[in-house]
Amino acid sequence: MRISEMSGKECRELLAHEGAGRLGCALENQPYIVPIYFVAEGDSLFCFATVGQKIEWMRANPRVCIQADEIRSRDEWKSVVVTGRYEELPDDAEHEQVRKHAISLFSRRDAWWMGAYAADEIRKHAGDPIPVIFCVHMKQITGLRAAPDAGQTALDIAQQKW
Repeated sequence: MRISEMSGKECRELLAHEGAGRLGCALENQPYIVPIYFVAEGDSLFCFATVGQKIEWMRANPRVCIQADEIRSRDEWKSVVVTGRYEELPDDAEHEQVRKHAISLFSRRDAWWMGAYAADEIRKHAGDPIPVIFCVHMKQITGLRAAPDAGQTALDIAQQKW
């Protein structure tokens, strides 16, 4: 297996078509990682959630990361890590245009809201879920890819699939 760096363009392409990954945040030196859906555009990742631990932690510490990957086998995969800053997009006049834009981006994906509302149902919050639209402003993006060695045969690769 050969591992190599991905270009910034390749990293952005993976984020654009993948749309799902893991969000990492931290509070008081305790990390927390959860699955998240996102829409990538430029240097921003737009996300939708309901109020819960991740939102509370990101409000307290806006430094976050998002990791997304595409795995074909043990020897063939891509992984991208974005570090950035959380910005909540409240439902107010100042953020109205960017919220509308984020919602238009979300609407291109099926059932974009379901994960957030399902998580809220599990938490059994009283009353209606409180939706939160937010953006992760990318500060750094890095990626690695693995590819089979030139000498590996298709049979070798097939036998190594998970």
